[in-house]
Order: sequence, then C-alpha cells, then structure tokens
Amino acid sequence: MKTQLRALVIAVTAALPGLAGAWTLEPDTSTVGFGAIKNDYVGEAFTFTSVSGAVDDAGVASIDIDLASVSTAIDIRDERMVAHVFTDVAKAGLTADIDMAALEALAPGESAIIETEAVLSLLGSETPFDVQMFVMRLGEDRVLASTNAPVYLSTEDLGVDGGVDKLQELAGLDSITRVTPLTARLIFSR
Repeated sequence: MKTQLRALVIAVTAALPGLAGAWTLEPDTSTVGFGAIKNDYVGEAFTFTSVSGAVDDAGVASIDIDLASVSTAIDIRDERMVAHVFTDVAKAGLTADIDMAALEALAPGESAIIETEAVLSLLGSETPFDVQMFVMRLGEDRVLASTNAPVYLSTEDLGVDGGVDKLQELAGLDSITRVTPLTARLIFSR
C-alpha cells in the first residue's frame, strides 16, 4: 500500500511545474484503497478516509495515511484491523523523490502516464515498489494522480501476515489472500 502511495506522490510531484513547495494534498477529494479476498471467492474493497501530504521545495513528496481511519463498512472489522493488522500504529508513510522537470510541460487538461518507484513505510519497515500512474493537470492550481491499475503487494513484504492470521481466526474464515491490491486517487492544489 505504501509503495503505491509513494508512486502516486511521485507522479503528482512530477506534474507540478515549479513551485513544488506550494502543493498540498486535498484530503477531502483524495483516497487510498486496498482490498482482500476471503474464502477464495468473496472480494472486498476498503479505504482510508484520512490522508494528508505535500510536495516540498526539493521535489520530495510525502503522504501520511491515518491507519485508524480504515473503513471496511463493518465497525468490528475496522477495530480488528487497527488492533491486529496495524498493531495500533498511528500512520503509514509514502515518500518519493521526483524529477520535477519531467512533466513541467503539462498544460491544464493534459495528462500523461508515468512509471515511477515509491516507498511505503509501515510498521517500521520500508517496502519499495514500482507503479504506473495516470497524472492530469486539472488546472493551473490542481493536479490529479491515480494508479493506472492496482498495485499488488504481498502481506508478508508489508509485515502484516500475523495480523491477517488473527483476523482470519477471529472471523472464522477458511482463508484471506496474502496479496492486496492497492489503489490511490490523489489531488493536489496550491
């Protein structure tokens, strides 16, 4: 999840010509999502409802994900994910260094697909990943970046297998997949 977010941040940053330090994530219009498949056939989509971030003057993009804001549409599952999967850690972070000149030519209404590398910091570990991002300049003062396709991350690489085991046990499930798709839609404004 972190890796995908980092890639999104990289993509957004690349689309922000000049004035990198003036760009801030719009939390009300931005989302980070992930999913799971339980008992081999039931797919579910989840989101984090609280994300924040910015791009600094050096072109470093940083996004914070409030892990307690996980929303699965089932309150007890939200509580269990926070306690067992995220082990009551407050935040995950996504960072990326961007070549700001790469997409400076984007005019309002123009878009590009870029490939980039991101790093997700979760539970004390860092998971790098590659991601393809769709970036669109919405106007002089707004940029959209979203995953062009889901990014699939291993729960083992993310360090959350033990928590997933506990969720499976508490819910009485036969299985929960050990790969999670990650998506993001991030809008930055200045």
